[in-house]
Amino acid sequence: MKNQLRYILAVITLGTLSYSCMEDLPTEYEFTGYEFVELDVDAGEWNLVLFTNNEQVAIPQPAAVGSPALNQELADAKSKIQNASAAQKEAVEYWTNNPLLRWNEIALELATKYNLIPAPNPDGTYPAPDPTKPDQYPLFPYSHPPYTSRMLAYLSVAQYDGLIMAWHYKEKYGRPAPYELDAQIKSAYSENGLKSYPSDGAVVAITSRDILTAMFPLEKEYLAKMAEEHLESLVIAGINVSSDVEAGKLIGTEVSKKALARAATDGMRNAQTNKVKSDSIKNAAIARFGWYWENQETPQRPVGLTPLFGRVKMWNVPTVEEVRPGPPPAPGSPQFNEDAEELKRYAKNMTAKERSIANFWNDGLNTYTPPGHWNRFAKETVVKYRLSPVRTARIFAYMNMAIVDAGISCWDAKYYYHYPRPIQTIPGFKTILGTPNFPAYTSGHSTFSSAAAEVLSHFFPLEATQFRKWAEEAAMSRIYGGIHYRFDAEVGLEQGKAVGAYSVAKAKLDQVD
Repeated sequence: MKNQLRYILAVITLGTLSYSCMEDLPTEYEFTGYEFVELDVDAGEWNLVLFTNNEQVAIPQPAAVGSPALNQELADAKSKIQNASAAQKEAVEYWTNNPLLRWNEIALELATKYNLIPAPNPDGTYPAPDPTKPDQYPLFPYSHPPYTSRMLAYLSVAQYDGLIMAWHYKEKYGRPAPYELDAQIKSAYSENGLKSYPSDGAVVAITSRDILTAMFPLEKEYLAKMAEEHLESLVIAGINVSSDVEAGKLIGTEVSKKALARAATDGMRNAQTNKVKSDSIKNAAIARFGWYWENQETPQRPVGLTPLFGRVKMWNVPTVEEVRPGPPPAPGSPQFNEDAEELKRYAKNMTAKERSIANFWNDGLNTYTPPGHWNRFAKETVVKYRLSPVRTARIFAYMNMAIVDAGISCWDAKYYYHYPRPIQTIPGFKTILGTPNFPAYTSGHSTFSSAAAEVLSHFFPLEATQFRKWAEEAAMSRIYGGIHYRFDAEVGLEQGKAVGAYSVAKAKLDQVD
């Protein structure tokens, strides 16, 4: 499985991406370690997310330069480097000096692997994944877009808080890297001059292992193996000694506990409801608006996807009602009829380019979903700008918090308004992509994408035009595919932008961007 997970990142200008299958890999250029454009030495003062700003995970004071203890660690490191096997050297090259990107790839690959909707039973009923029995069919989790967005947020935030703490101690103790202390030790990567205690790589390895194990419990052994390989590579790469690694592990462990404690009480366990609760949500919409969405499959799924995801705890938006859009046009109204006619025109006169756009942004089953799509864009941009691990973590944390908040706000609107899909309201209408098992208004692709674009545009202002163009294209792709009306997509873009603005406002409090 390791080879499947070794994505090769493209160091390319983002505007040159071609319309192809989202998981067409490897890409043209190989991602290797690079020299950071800056070390962000003051990152230890940035605002934490899970912890308060005066909280720090306690780690021991490191052995002083020139001390017998540190000299012994350097000797041990030299021995490990000299005796490294071919596989260990390959691991050093794979993990690089910004391993956060590799762990993000692993997360996306696992999301892809588990993004498979359960099939119906012979009697027409549908089974549901059981987190208490993850190895029982259907396997847990079903990594649909809400699940994947939440997973990526916890992963990114844990990595970020851990790295802020690591940078705090790097500045406090200032212990040079092994290759600076012993001329016989050579760094496998660019000699950035980053302080070594505690190991930032170890923080990333442990937080990533722990969060992903909680999210994908059947992958526990695989993730443990990857983490051990990553930890071992840090010494063989010449950038850490064993005490650096142990201190990083301490930080990673405590940060993971904090993140998973939040996850245990954020409301996700109640997002998937039973039929009684699902029917009550539908009936409330009928009472309010006179319409309702209904699954069109045969056999019919009695419950939509995660009806109460809209009640999951948000990261940066105070309440979901603050970003809930107004109601959509009633079926049969002039605005509805205009947008319905547009869908029929596209279905009848679809161009090759429009179909290509619809397929590129499909992000359906067995893909890493729209949130994964935007994580890929972020990775490619991070490599292009040669950002340090802590600044990389910052971008992923704020972007993925915005993405999951956008998903929560979108699902709130979906089940509050319970608006029917085009296939339900337009007689004889057929889509080219199938129809998702949840209401139409607003578009998930639009909200996810607009929120991500808003955050990425803040961090990479020179790329803002391209990011926003992609968000608009993602929204249009759902119209081309016949899955959404134009008002679903356009309001979703506005909704996602409003959600993204909350993450940007929080990021600006650090006064570092």
